[in-house]
Amino acid sequence: MENKEIREIINSLIIEKKVRENEEVIVTFIPEIKYMIGFEHKHPHHNLDVWNHTLKVLEGIEDADLELRMSALLHDIGKPFSYQDGDVRHFHNHPQISKQISERILRRLNYDENFINNVCYLVEMHDTIIDTNNLDNSYDMIIKRLKLQYADAQAHDPKYVHKRLQFLDDIRTKLEEMERVLY
Repeated sequence: MENKEIREIINSLIIEKKVRENEEVIVTFIPEIKYMIGFEHKHPHHNLDVWNHTLKVLEGIEDADLELRMSALLHDIGKPFSYQDGDVRHFHNHPQISKQISERILRRLNYDENFINNVCYLVEMHDTIIDTNNLDNSYDMIIKRLKLQYADAQAHDPKYVHKRLQFLDDIRTKLEEMERVLY
């Protein structure tokens, strides 16, 4: 049976505060999160550690959509396991590693197969540019992916987000035009 406490925390209206207040509960059920806490990005585009960045991404998800919020919670869970240090720290393949870890977590928490597949898709694709000429999932999932990408971009260092947000705005406009044509 899936953990109702996790669902209630993730669906809170004031999510960042609720997650901070229940960090111990979350780490009890998702112990992989403890590696995110205090793990520094050491990258100029990030001004927060991985955990605090994740909390900002969660806060940026305005929908009370459990798939989307769980994706936000887990989108960077693979970073502590995929980093390469150099002049700046890089996280090659972290979306795929985050997807693998997410799948194990969601199965352990007994979520249904459709939920697991949707969350894993969002986690894996959170950094992949949406190609409006070749959509790889349902329109609803592409919109969720766009929302996750917006929240992720807004949780980066404010000095670097303008260009990314403008790019995402352009994609949103194209998707809205496509929706008008389809419906």
